[in-house]
Formats: sequence, structure tokens, C-alpha cells
Amino acid sequence: MTAIKHALQRDIFTPNDERLLGIVNVCKAGKKKKNCFLCATVTTERPVQVKVVKVKKSDKGDFYKRQQAWELRDLTVVDAKDASKENPEFDLHFEKVYKWLASSTAEKNSFISCIWKLNQRYLRKKLDFVNVNPQLLEESVPSGESQSVAGGDEDALEEYQELSAREEQDIESMMEMCEYAVSNAEAFAEKLFKELQVLDGANIHSIMASEKQVNILMQLLDEALAEVDTIEGKLSSYEEMLQSVKDQMDQVSQSNHLIQMSNTNNGKLLDEIQFLVNYMDLSKGHIRALQEGDLTSPRGIEACISASEALLQCMNVALRPGHDQLAAVNQQQKLFCELRDTFARRLTNHLNNVFVHQGHDQSSTLSQNSAELSLPKHSPLHRDLLRYAKLMEWLKNTQREKYEGLSRTYVDYMNRLYEREIKDFFEIAKIKMAGTSKEAKGKFGLHGSSGKLTGSTSSLNKLTVQGSNSRRSQSSSLLDMGNMSASDLDVADRTKFDKIFEQVLSELEPLCLAEQDFISKFFKLHQHQTVLPPLAQPETEETDGSIPSRTPPQADHRHSLSSEKDMVRLMMNKIFQSIEPELNSLIALGDKIDSFHSLYMLVKMSHHVWTAENVDPASFLSTTLGNVLVTVKRNFDKCISGQIKQMEEVKISKKSKVGILPFVTRFEEFAELAETIFRNAERRGDLDKAYVKLIRAVFMNVEKVASESQKTPRDVVMMENFHHIFSTLSRLKISCLDAERREAKHKYTDHLQCYVINSLGQPLEKLNHFFEGVEARVAQGVREEEVSYQLAFNKQELRKVIKEYPGKEVKKGLDNLYKKVDKHLCEEESLLQVVWHSMQDEFIRQYKHFEGLIGRCYPGSGITMEFTIQDILEYFSSIAQSH
Repeated sequence: MTAIKHALQRDIFTPNDERLLGIVNVCKAGKKKKNCFLCATVTTERPVQVKVVKVKKSDKGDFYKRQQAWELRDLTVVDAKDASKENPEFDLHFEKVYKWLASSTAEKNSFISCIWKLNQRYLRKKLDFVNVNPQLLEESVPSGESQSVAGGDEDALEEYQELSAREEQDIESMMEMCEYAVSNAEAFAEKLFKELQVLDGANIHSIMASEKQVNILMQLLDEALAEVDTIEGKLSSYEEMLQSVKDQMDQVSQSNHLIQMSNTNNGKLLDEIQFLVNYMDLSKGHIRALQEGDLTSPRGIEACISASEALLQCMNVALRPGHDQLAAVNQQQKLFCELRDTFARRLTNHLNNVFVHQGHDQSSTLSQNSAELSLPKHSPLHRDLLRYAKLMEWLKNTQREKYEGLSRTYVDYMNRLYEREIKDFFEIAKIKMAGTSKEAKGKFGLHGSSGKLTGSTSSLNKLTVQGSNSRRSQSSSLLDMGNMSASDLDVADRTKFDKIFEQVLSELEPLCLAEQDFISKFFKLHQHQTVLPPLAQPETEETDGSIPSRTPPQADHRHSLSSEKDMVRLMMNKIFQSIEPELNSLIALGDKIDSFHSLYMLVKMSHHVWTAENVDPASFLSTTLGNVLVTVKRNFDKCISGQIKQMEEVKISKKSKVGILPFVTRFEEFAELAETIFRNAERRGDLDKAYVKLIRAVFMNVEKVASESQKTPRDVVMMENFHHIFSTLSRLKISCLDAERREAKHKYTDHLQCYVINSLGQPLEKLNHFFEGVEARVAQGVREEEVSYQLAFNKQELRKVIKEYPGKEVKKGLDNLYKKVDKHLCEEESLLQVVWHSMQDEFIRQYKHFEGLIGRCYPGSGITMEFTIQDILEYFSSIAQSH
């Protein structure tokens, strides 16, 4: 082991300036045994670094290589496994646990002891030695085997030095001079010992020769000691003389300290007195203003505002510890409280009187000037009261109960005032609305059970399902004077209603906004959340001379914002509690006059709600108009439902042709009116939904009426009405009804074709039956060219049938058909020529079909029809021109 130790020191650690102090031969526990060495080393340079190095023999040679190293300071636990029994296993806990198996227990113990000594000497860190015999961890250990393995005790570790190059050369030259040095080490050692004795003798003689010099040196030392004693005596005398001076200087220093402390205390006392005088002193002018100040004149109000702010600053001063125990401070605080209560009482009484006075004097109603539909303006009242806004803020911060009492008084009196004004305002609006229908009735001589024109009943009462001529005569009978029609009358009335409703909303909106703005400013209530300043710090006297105050926490301020917004809303609800019922009453009247008014009201109300929400979504106006908008929307839905119900209840005449159904015409009027009203409206989606409901009901009831019609064929009713619907939707270009427009076109086209086929029928009936038989034979498998050999379908039978349909008879049949179609169709849609042209095309198609069958089944027979396609075109043209 010693040879290995020296080899490792020479080959591995000396080049790295390290010394090898401990070594143990180990292998990893529990695995295939590959031996290696754990070495405990220290660096030769300062600061000393202690390491545990793993050294392994190279696979390619007999030399050793350094494989891994750990700092000893990273070692946390050394576990010897068993302290009482011999066990070569041990664990070292670095960043992870390394398990080792030593070649012997003695080597393991020696290595653990070396680690403990290195830690004690260089690191002194807390290192846990678990299951280790305490004897291994003692300061002194025997110098036996452990010294040879671990490198000796601490002194031996420290004294060990490697031979220098010169020393190595001297030893080699000496060994060369003595040839038997290697073969006979004892003889070599004995020779060296004899030479050492000779050198020791020479040294002793040299020392004895220098005894005289030693005596001279000792004499000089004695003289130096005597001189030192002399100097020490002088220093002692000087110290005694300076002791009295030191005592005097200590007294002076203590006196200066007391003087400085007195000056500091006097300065602090002066600061406290100045603080109290500056921040807790209220001028006589302010006291006089608070006690007797004039609250009616602008000058007096300004003086009271300044005095109240000064009083509030004095009361909010953050007193320092101990101030509240001063009698003068308590007296001054008592004075401030008395002034606060006195001024708060004076201000409350004065503002109460102002509210009562304004509530009685501003009670002029619209009855004095009923010609104009407008609300009185309260800006002068607001302007006068806003002079007291800062005083109200002072009252809010100092006397919350009086502040809340004033707000209740203001709400009560303003509620009475606004209730009278709003009631008169809406009465005039109702009179003007009702006057439109009364004027119309008186001017045009319209009479009925209700004396009014309504969008839901009047037009349908005028229109019954009868002939177009009777409807036109009934409409014209309503026009007694001027050139205005009933529809023109409806439009004029509705336009006037729209203007009145818009004027009502336009008057209410600025009134509510102005009042809400005044309340927030006068009562100092925040409508909108603002960006708050940083949290206030605990207050002491400011370096810039500003007045310290007790600032409420920011969290409380944020919490107060929502409560103040709620208070604004609550006050507005109480003041204008009559607006919503009056608006609902006005809306009900408008809906009663004409259900189509709900369209106008929906658009106007939606616009005003949108405007109010942009200003303040949580404002009273926005909330109120939003609630009323729900009622308007409900009336709009009721109007749509009423239209659908009337469609379902329509009855048709059994004696006259149907023509365009009333509810189809009514849908057209509704769509035209709605498109005019809802142009650029915010709630277009509501109209689109209503369109879909109405058009589906129109489709369903057109089919229902067509199925019940007796006088007019079903296909005619479907064709004419769906053509009218298609024309209406194409003209109005309603995007949400594109699918229904295409469906209407499809239904119109299908029923036109069906009507043409059914009306045209089989104009050449016997010929048609003949060729049906021919087609049946072909279908049974008879070849087309062999059909003429069938007895019932030979050439003679074909010629006989063709002779029964000369051109004259065909033209006569077509003329009768034209008259029949003319009776079925109404004039409003002008579809006669369209139907007639479609019949011409169908007749020509049938003619070509017969010609084709003759050519295929009777080839070479020379048989043809007694009229040509040109004749058919001439027949249809002449019949259309003659009628």
C-alpha cells in the first residue's frame, strides 16, 4: 500500500500541487468488483482545498488515472454501517449516496479517521459520522498502522515535505559513493550515523568557540532591559500627571452633552408648539363666518366655504402622540366641534328653506302654455344651488346625518314639482296624439264603433275578400274631399305621432341628464369610477409645510364609489318615479290608436336607449328607457301576433273570385312601412324576426285559403298571391327574406304551370286518347313501326280522328279557354298575358308531341294535322288582340 501511495503521489497528485494524506482500496458494493482507490488530498497552496478523489487503474496500461473528485465541504454524512462489528462497507453522502466496500476494515477505519481530522483542521463544518466507533474520532491516535496508512497525526501531516531536486541529487551521489547502499541498507545506515556523529561533534566545538560572543550579546541584552525600565518609569509619571486632565475633560464632555440634549428638547418643544399654533388655530374671521356668515349672497357663501374648509383642516389634523393630553388641545377641539355643529345647523336650515321655496315657486305647469309640448327648464335653480356644492361636500364629510336629511328633503320637494310638470306634459302629449285621429275622422267622415283608424283592424274592416272591382269602389268611397287617400291619411297620422313621440323623448332626455348631473355635482356623488391616487401613508408633519390629515384608506374610497352611484340612481328613481308609468300610458294610447305605432316607438325608443347607454349605461335614464323599451317590444310582438291572427281568421266570399288576398296586401303595406321606419335603425334584428314570422304565416294562410276557394281555382289563388309576394320582396330587397323570395317565385312558377296544364287540359281530346293508346301498345312491347297494323290504331282510324279537329274548331276552343281564364284571373296582377303565353307554349309542345308520334309510328303514310304551328301562333295572337 505504501508503494502504491508513493506512486499515486508522484504520478497524479504532485503535478496538481496536491498532497495525498489518506487512501483506501475499495470497490462498489453489490456490483461486479472493479477495484479503485479513494484518496483524501489537500492542496499545497492557500487557501487549502480538501478533496476526495477516485483513482482507477487504466485498462490500457499499468498507470493510474484520476476518474472523479468531490469537495470535502460537499460531504454531509459518513455512514460506517456498524460501529461494534467489523464491516468493510461504508457510505459517503455527497449530492447522492455512494456505497463502497473496502478491502479491509482497518483501511476503512483509517480512511474515516483521516476524513474526520481533515474536516476538524480545515473545514470545521457540521459533518455527521454515523455508526462510527468514537475512538476513531479522537484528537490523538496511535502512531502505528493508522499513521502509515493515513499519513500520521496532524504534526506529521504538517511536517511532511517532499524532497527537493537538490536533495535528491545529494542522496543519489552519496549512494553512488557507497556501492553497498542498496544491497546492505544497515551498513549504509551505520555509516551515515557515524558521519552524523562527526558533524555533531564539529557543531559542538563551533558553539564552544563562540561562547565569548554569546556573553557579549547577553551583556547588551541586560543593558537594553535597564533602559526599558527607565522609560517605563517616566511613562508612569506622565500618566499620573495626565489623569487629572482626563477627569476634567470628562466633566466638560458630560456638560456639553447635557447642554446639547437641552437644546434638542427645546427645539422639539418649539416645533410642537408651532405645529399646534399653525394647524389648530382658526382665525376670528373664519369663526365669525361660521357663526354669522350670510348664506344668501355670493360673497357670504365664499366666506363660509373658506371658513368651513379651514375648520375641516383643523379638525382633521393628525395629532402626534401625547397631544390629546394637553388641555389647550382639548379646549380647541371642543371649540371646533361647537363651530361645526352650529354651522351645520345653520346650513341645513337655510338649504331646507331654499328647497321648500323652490318646490313651491317652480310649480308652474304646462297648462298655462298648452300649445307647446315642452318641459320647464330648471337650470336657474341648479345654477343657484350649485353655489352651495362645496358646503354640501363639507356637510357630507362632517355631519352625515344632516347631509342625508337634506338629500331626502330635496328628493321629496323635487318629486312633487316634477310629478306635476311631467303629468301636465304627458296630458298635452296625449291630447295631441288623440287629436290626430279625431281630426282625421272629422275631416274625412270616417265612422266606426271606435271612431279611429287602426293598423290592426281598420284596413281589414275595409277589405273583404271579394272582387277587385268591389274593393276599388269601396276604397274610393272613403275619399270625400281633397286628393288624399285612406293610406295617405294613415301615413300622415303616423308621421305626426312619430314627431310627437320623438319630441316627448327629446324633452325627457335632457331633463333627466341635467338633473342627474346636478345631483352628482351638488351632493358630491361620483357617477363614474375614476383612477385613484396611491394609498396615503401615515401622517406626520410634512417637510413642505402642508397640513397633515387623516386620509381614509383607498379600499374604503373604492367601496364608496359603488354606493354613491347607487345613491344617485335611488334619488333619481324617487324624483322621477312618474316618468315610467306616464311613458307606458302614452305608449298604450299610441298602440290603441294604431297598432303600427309600435314600429315607430320601437325605433325611437331603441335609438334613445342606445344614446343613453353610450353616455352612462348605469344611469337612471338608461335604466328607465330600457324598461319602457321592453313594453314597446312587447307591443310590437303583439302587433305581429295580431296580424298573424287576422290572417288565420280571414273568410273568403263564395260568390266572387278571390284575387290578391287582403293579408297579402297588408303584408306589403307593413313591409313598405317597416322598411321606411327601420332604415338605419339599431334594432333591425327585431324586424327581421317579425318578417320571418309574418311571411311564414302568409305562405301558410295563402295555401289554406286556396284550398278552401270554390269560385277561383286553387292554382290561380296560389299563382297570383305568390307572384304578388315575389314582386313585393324583389322590389323591397329585404335581405333576411331572400330564401322566402326564392320560395315564392318557385311556388308561383309551379302553380302557373299546373294551372296552364289543367286549364288547357286536352284541347284535342279524341286525338290525345288515340295516341295514349298508341303509347300503351309501345309500352307493352309493340314496335313503333308495327303499331299501324293494330286494328284499333291503323291509318284509317288516325285519319278519322284528325278530321274531327279542323283549324276552325281549334280556334273556337281556344277562344272559350281565353274567356274562362279571364274570369279566373284578377286585374291587379295583370297575369292574363303571361298565362296565355304559357298556354300557347304548352299547346305547341303537345302538337309537336303528336307530330312526333305520327312520324315514328306511321312512317311514309303522309298523314298530318289539319293545322300547323304557324296557325296555332296566329290563333293565340288574334284571340288575345280581340279581347
